[in-house]
This record gives sequence, structure tokens and C-alpha cells, in this order.
Amino acid sequence: MAAAMNIASVGKSFPGVKALSDVSVELNAGEIVAIVGENGAGKSTLLKILSGDYTLDEGSVHLGSVDLSGATPLEAREAGFRLVRQEPEIVPFTSALENIFIGELPRRAGGRVDFTAMRRAAEDMLDRYGFRGLIDLDQQGRTLSPAQMQLVEILRALKPGAKVVAFDEPTSSLTLRETERLFDLIRQLRDDGLAVVYVSHRLHEVMEISDRVFILKDGEPTGNLPIGETDQDEIVRLMVGRNLDSHGMQREPITGGEVVLQVENLSSRWHDDISFEIRAGEIVGFAGLVGAGRTELAKVIFGEYARTGGTIRIAGEAKDIRSPSDGIAANIGLAPEDRKGEGLILVRSVIENACMAVFHKLSRWGFLRQNEMLDTVRPLVRSLDIKTPTLDTEVGKLSGGNQQKVVLARWLAAKPRLLILDEPTRAVDVGAKAEIYRLMDELARSGLAIMMISSEMPELLAMSDRVIVMHDGRISDPIPKSEATEERIVNLALGTAA
Repeated sequence: MAAAMNIASVGKSFPGVKALSDVSVELNAGEIVAIVGENGAGKSTLLKILSGDYTLDEGSVHLGSVDLSGATPLEAREAGFRLVRQEPEIVPFTSALENIFIGELPRRAGGRVDFTAMRRAAEDMLDRYGFRGLIDLDQQGRTLSPAQMQLVEILRALKPGAKVVAFDEPTSSLTLRETERLFDLIRQLRDDGLAVVYVSHRLHEVMEISDRVFILKDGEPTGNLPIGETDQDEIVRLMVGRNLDSHGMQREPITGGEVVLQVENLSSRWHDDISFEIRAGEIVGFAGLVGAGRTELAKVIFGEYARTGGTIRIAGEAKDIRSPSDGIAANIGLAPEDRKGEGLILVRSVIENACMAVFHKLSRWGFLRQNEMLDTVRPLVRSLDIKTPTLDTEVGKLSGGNQQKVVLARWLAAKPRLLILDEPTRAVDVGAKAEIYRLMDELARSGLAIMMISSEMPELLAMSDRVIVMHDGRISDPIPKSEATEERIVNLALGTAA
């Protein structure tokens, strides 16, 4: 195969940290190369060097005959390197169409934007890659779902001139159907002769989509293997230096205790006549495609979205939940899918974020009592093994897995009866996933009722005591763990079950 991009002996340091050391790898035209590693392994740093966001300290990067070792982002893009970012950059009050072409708006003679040409080009891409109907091009960026934002980011990268396309955690906001379409797209790009880089923590996806896997640990390469000559266990060992018991997913099914959450004939803008229950000690998984109403259901139960009918009972008592403060008062906690946008204030400290749900209990005369905050957070940081330099460290400086643990700490501080986890391991590495699964299991066995929304099939099958599948605002009958299969869940999610 011809090398589209050659990365030779690349090194990069930050104050006190060697982020990359002697990294060499060829990205070949017509090949999909997965890059894997734990958070902090250097994956994002490498992508930012290739995209021109960072300047390398050592080594070289060539895309064909073009030297990109000191390139700017514009130079890297014009040379043909395109990066689909994990966190889409969306202009909130601009249409999806304009977001796709941001910075590259086609213009007519005289300088006016050619909206007709722009729409035609966008619709051609949607048709070519199988995404027609998934997005309204006139919809404002601020109203797009996470999956639609990711689609905008993908379409930006696919405009003419691409030679190497890198996907950074592209399925973190997608569900089964969208992931399948994305994989079809990635294979099409490979077959069209592009070099494709696929960065993901989801090792089952890596095994399915990639031709070769390049592994980083602590900024150094530990493996560069054809996918047909390795397996998940070897990849994990090369990533973390140890085996992880199938990534921590060994939860045994249990029989729940008393009913904690009882939803009766619930209706809302997104739902129609939904009824189910979750018992103390249970993890009930919710599956479904984007738009099925899973996240919206969580937010209705928590009080963030309005309920138009039905009853929500907590421990047998009907609750009139009309706001998140009502949800908290009803002993409900919600860890949202968009951890950075909705779950945390990234520029505030670990201790502030962890105490946010109990500020009312920790303040007197409008002032927070620091000693009580410390007494609340210190044991949670220890028990959850949150890796942070200090409790005053900005939470945005922590890894994704540790950020998710801070969200969990907040709700454990509030001592809820029901904890709703929306995509609990989105964009966290395999080691952090194992820790989060362990914590979920411990919390359930301590009597907490857990409602888990997940787009990861292995996670749903391994962690759920029962699975409920949503389709078009309605739910299936609960499927016991012993009867839950990928085929059954997919058919219910697609509405094709007999």
C-alpha cells in the first residue's frame, strides 16, 4: 500500500509531561487504521499535531510530498488532512447548512454567499453517504441533537480535497443505526482510496471497522498490528499493561427489592403512555436509536422537560416533578449524556462541582461552609478513586473518566434513591470504563435503583438486569438479562420485531 501520511519519530512535551515520544506510523491509502490507548496515552495530542493545532517538538509529518511538520490548521486542511472532532464545534445561531461550510462558504461573483450551490453540495453528500433524512439543513445549530452535531462535523471533513480523514470518537453520540451508516461511510472512504484514522475507546468497534490497530501507552507506541492477527484481550494488555477481566463487565443478574421508581401512563411531547418500574438494587438498561426518546424520558422524570400526563412515583409516593429542583427533592439524580455541556462547569473546581446538588445543605446565610464541603467530598474522592491533583483543580483539566466520576460524586453526595445515567461511559477509556462498571455494580448492590441509557450493546447486555427498548416514543416490555440478545434489541429498536 502507498503511504498517504508518514509520521516519523514524533515527540511532544508540555511542562512536566512527555506527551509523545518517538511515535512512528504510516497511514496508508485504502486502509483504516485504529489508534487506541487510555486517556492520557497521547491519542488526542497526535491528532492535534496532524491537524496543525499543536507543533511537534521532534520528528516529522509528511502528507504525500507535503511537509506538515510545522503546518497551521489551514495548511493541514488544504493539504488533505481532515479531522472529525469528538466535540463538534457548532455555531449556535447559524443553520446546520452554514455550519457545514463554516469558513468555506461558496460565493457568487461579487462576493455574495451562494446558498443554492451550498445546499446542493450538502444534499449530494447526504445522499452519497446515506445520511439523508437525519438532519434538517435549515435547523439552527443550538437545536441540533448530539448525533446531528456529529453529522455536521463529519460532513465538514468530507468536502473535496480530503486524503486522510481522522475520526475521533465518532460514535460517542450515535446509536446502532447511525453507527452502521457511519461504518458504511468509512468503508466507502477506504474503498475510494483515502487513508482513514479511527480513534475510539470502543474496542468492539475497533475490531469490526479497522484493518490495523496502532496502540499507544503513556505517549509511546506499544503495538502496530493487523486486526486479523490480534484480539481485544491483547489490545487491552498493550494499552494498560495488564488484563482487565473482559473490561470489568462481569455483573451477575440480581433480583431487585422494593419498587423505587414507578412510571404510570406517562406522556409528554416525545412519549405516549409509558409505564415501567425500577426496583432497589436493579440496573435497568434503556436501548434505542437516536430520536427514540430515551434522553427525553430521563429529563421528563428528572423534571427538566415537561410531563403532559401520567404519574411518577418514588418509593410508592406520587411526585409532582416540574423542575430539576423537584427531581432532586424527590431523591432523583441525573448524570446527563453531554457531560461537559450539561453535567459539569469545567472552569470550576472538583469540590464545587461535586457539591453542586447539595449547596443548599452546605450553606448558611448565603455562604458555603468550606469544612463541610471538604467533609462531603473527600470520602467520595477516595471511594470513587478520582484522580485529581487537588480538590481545587478545575474539573475541565481532568480526564473524561475522572470527570464522569465527579458527576457521580455529586449525586452520591445528594444520596438519591434513583440514579439516571445517560451514556455513563461515553468517551472514557477502557480502564475508566471498568472502574465505572464496578462502581455501578457496587451502588446497585447497596440498594440504589439505576436507570442506564446506553448506545453500547456490550454495555447494555453486560450491566443490565433488565433491558427496555424504546422506539418512536414507546417502550417494549422489559427483557430479562437471560433473554436479552443483540438481535432482539436491534429489532425492537428498529420497530421490526414480530
